[in-house]
Amino acid sequence: MIKLDKQDKLLDKVSQKTHVSKEDILSLASDLQTKDLNDEKNIREFVNKISRLTNKQVKPEQMDKIVRIIQNNQIPTDIDKLV
Repeated sequence: MIKLDKQDKLLDKVSQKTHVSKEDILSLASDLQTKDLNDEKNIREFVNKISRLTNKQVKPEQMDKIVRIIQNNQIPTDIDKLV
């Protein structure tokens, strides 16, 4: 029960900061679990989906940088620092 409470608080925090519903965040997480992140096309589609949900434009050079970070497994692991 404690784990769910922490997850729910994290979802609330992310939702408040991004203005994306918890349902959309969970949908993104579910979608991410089924994607092959070694495939550049999948990464770009996923980032574009996030971009649409957050109403934030991703410039081509930003997209390229995100793709490189994901493909090189340089994603930060400390989620608390990201939110």
